[in-house]
Amino acid sequence: MIVAGVDVGSLTAKALILDDSRRVLGQRVLGTGARAADAAQAALDGALADAGLTPAELGYILATGYGRARVPLAHDQVTEITCHARGIAHLLPDTRTLLDVGGQDSKAIRLGPNGRVADFAMNDKCAAGTGRFLEVMARALEIDVADLGALAAQARDPARISSTCTVFAESEVVGLVGAGRHPADIAAGLHAAIAERLMGLLHQVGVTPPVAMSGGVALNAGVVRAMEAQLGMVVVVPPGPQVVGALGAALIALDRATEGVRR
Repeated sequence: MIVAGVDVGSLTAKALILDDSRRVLGQRVLGTGARAADAAQAALDGALADAGLTPAELGYILATGYGRARVPLAHDQVTEITCHARGIAHLLPDTRTLLDVGGQDSKAIRLGPNGRVADFAMNDKCAAGTGRFLEVMARALEIDVADLGALAAQARDPARISSTCTVFAESEVVGLVGAGRHPADIAAGLHAAIAERLMGLLHQVGVTPPVAMSGGVALNAGVVRAMEAQLGMVVVVPPGPQVVGALGAALIALDRATEGVRR
């Protein structure tokens, strides 16, 4: 039995292929762009190519993410909260608090001992505390967003970013650049600001260690360091944090497909 999980987010579409021994056969992460359905299909095609498989060999496809209703060929769909919880429970079974930070939303999820969702809080109304926030700030600093974490590590006197609004924070950054503040200090201040915003979500569900982080923003070491400083504890980032939701979707797909076989 071979299954696929497809996670269509606001910025990226992810697909992951599993076999019935839960072995990852292929995966792909692509930009979503303006056409979520096309991005989902392209990500799935890419994962199938990695695995050396054809669509006809897939026994079940489960979709998740904000664009889950637009995944071609999907047999069903499940919320990203459930899928991220399932994915992180598979990768890091001891996790009790998960912070998932994507392109345009962020989620704090508290998990029970069985890996199921006990509580969650979500920010999908404001770009602050998301990957979009970092993209806007990187543009203001005229650097690539992928370089923000390394730049922040060079800070000697982190700047204070007082606004939690993306628009106003961008104005603050422009002002700091104009005042001659070192870009590394500004970058460190931005990471601290996003961490403070994310702490508000975590407080809504309660923080129980171990704490893990998923989503594309987990690839930014500066944000992870800032979260650890805020929490006073280690934040674990699993391998491939971007595909945790797709992995969870694939695991649920495998459950459903094998259940059908048993019947």
